[in-house]
Amino acid sequence: MSFIGFGLPSFLIMTALSALYVQFRDLPIVISAFSGLQAIIVSIVANAAITFGRVTIRNWQAAFIAIASGILFGFEINPLLVILLAASAGILLYLKQPTPPFASSGMSYTTYRPVLFIIAVFTTAFIILFFIDRNLFNLAALMVRIDLFAFGGGFASVPFMFHEVVNVNHWMGGKTFLDGIALGQITPGPIVITATFIGYLLYGFAGATIATLSIFLPSFLIVVGVAPYFDKLRALPYFNKAVSGVLSSFVGLLLSVTILFAINIPWDIWHVLLAIAAFVALFFKVEIYWVVMAGMLISIPLFLNVTTVIK
Repeated sequence: MSFIGFGLPSFLIMTALSALYVQFRDLPIVISAFSGLQAIIVSIVANAAITFGRVTIRNWQAAFIAIASGILFGFEINPLLVILLAASAGILLYLKQPTPPFASSGMSYTTYRPVLFIIAVFTTAFIILFFIDRNLFNLAALMVRIDLFAFGGGFASVPFMFHEVVNVNHWMGGKTFLDGIALGQITPGPIVITATFIGYLLYGFAGATIATLSIFLPSFLIVVGVAPYFDKLRALPYFNKAVSGVLSSFVGLLLSVTILFAINIPWDIWHVLLAIAAFVALFFKVEIYWVVMAGMLISIPLFLNVTTVIK
């Protein structure tokens, strides 16, 4: 996805929302709104896992890989290791899957020369950043790594982000991460725009900018530089088998993340009803934006008195 297309407006909106969040997150009305939104995000991720699973899980091999991946992630195994194991399992379990015929892309050196130029520019920028600010470099490297391996779609990045940001680096708690996911659903961009929120909370505007550019860079390079050669990749004997395993693993990872998110929520009857209502709305194809906005408006009066008592 182009950073100029959806990314730039989403970046500006998310940066503004992140700044407001930092300023006002301790107010009872804000706490109330996010209390309900956190339950809704659980439903959103669960719905994404089920939707993705309907397309991906078509046989016992895929189901086995999904379940095994979810269990491994639940034990805090690095998601990158999980998808590598899933790719290997896919190759082993899909031995009889036929390989599609080769189709030449007809690309030339001049076609991907701009991609090489972009890679050179960003490599230089990363080297400079490494010597100027090691913290910002680590943030950028993490976001590149997340987007590089979460190629199953926007929601595929959530397990990677949660593992690295919450479990490994301890940059924020699970509830704060859920708040970032919720804010991201208000923007016109994909769920990976949560990177902007993470970057802003860590290092202000500079962190938001670097995190956003880094999370979009691999997808842009893959679309421009790799997509024209996808037919050639599909002709490789084990490519489809490995990809099938990886895509199946994302279902398990998302289901595991759903459980981890749910653990961070103080469930009561109202949170449960709100989560169910959100899930039903998503099942009937209501846009996520409207589900989130309606949930926020309902959550404020619903949880405000409880929040005020707690404060």
